[in-house]
Amino acid sequence: MSSTGEVMVKICGITSEADALLAVGLGADAVGFVLAPSPRQVSPGTVGDIVKRLPQGVLTVGVFRDEAPQRVVDIANHIGLGAVQLHGHETPQQSGWVRERVACVIKAFPAGDRTISRFGEFGADYLLIDGASPGSGKVFDWRLAEGVADPRRMIVSGGLDPANVAQAIAHLHPYGVDVSSGVESSPGRKDPQLVGAFVAAARRSGREVEAARRAGITGSDEDREGLGDPGDDAGDDHPYDWMER
Repeated sequence: MSSTGEVMVKICGITSEADALLAVGLGADAVGFVLAPSPRQVSPGTVGDIVKRLPQGVLTVGVFRDEAPQRVVDIANHIGLGAVQLHGHETPQQSGWVRERVACVIKAFPAGDRTISRFGEFGADYLLIDGASPGSGKVFDWRLAEGVADPRRMIVSGGLDPANVAQAIAHLHPYGVDVSSGVESSPGRKDPQLVGAFVAAARRSGREVEAARRAGITGSDEDREGLGDPGDDAGDDHPYDWMER
């Protein structure tokens, strides 16, 4: 979260130019394109064509999972992506190698993953924490994200939607929030009303959190209610909502 209370909003799983322009038009700061196996997977060529048509200032992010680092770099630079998001079992060495060759790296981990404690070794700009149980309809227990990283470098995802994004922001004060399936009418198709409601809720919550901070008010137990159950599946091999059907 910035010093003004602005929360970065990323709409992921974009599959068409229309949805990319929709997300941007409704206020998203970043759009994500899945270049890994997923119901929302798109080809590098398609992403390149979309990126060319987006306004300057919009962060375009390519999502990769266990891809060869050289290929990640080649694709990102060839089609003009502003950032890459690494969602697999990339090592710190691989992540750092990619970061030396692209403008921005977001490294993702499932909530509760012990490797998060080594985030600094990955050389990434931002840490994305996602749920551990795709398709469960539950957000992860946000307490798993408390204190694991500087909130100014943390992006929260996993089960977010217009109804709960404000609570996530109030609880964690993250730099950004990321949503895919929570704003869709069907896999890969964004719903204008849901996207607009999500962005509005995130903006409103960010301003409220910043106003409370300036007034010296700390969070209460109210923003802890309704938390998801972390369960025993933290570290599941398929923990990301862009992989949901």
